[in-house]
Amino acid sequence: MLRRIKELRAARKISQQRLADAVGMSQQSINKYENHNIEPDIETLKRLADFFDTSVDYIIEHTDCPDRIRKTVPYALGEDEQQLVENYRALPTKYRRILLDLSQKFR
Repeated sequence: MLRRIKELRAARKISQQRLADAVGMSQQSINKYENHNIEPDIETLKRLADFFDTSVDYIIEHTDCPDRIRKTVPYALGEDEQQLVENYRALPTKYRRILLDLSQKFR
């Protein structure tokens, strides 16, 4: 399950000791994780994910995507804008296209 810790560490060319120091644990613990002797608790998994800039899901092999999903909101919508989005999403595809074409004409 935790082969990814070793893979991530090897890809960055860092020792078990350096990783252990960075996440606040012993080198022996890192060795045990990598050799499947013990499994880290959730807090340790979070620290490892933060260190490697990946997700806990990637480390525990629930996903093959190493990229973290970053939640960003480019801007907040006002109530009118939220209503427009909700109305648009409720429309059939045919009417969505008409509405998009119409909105382009008013730009």
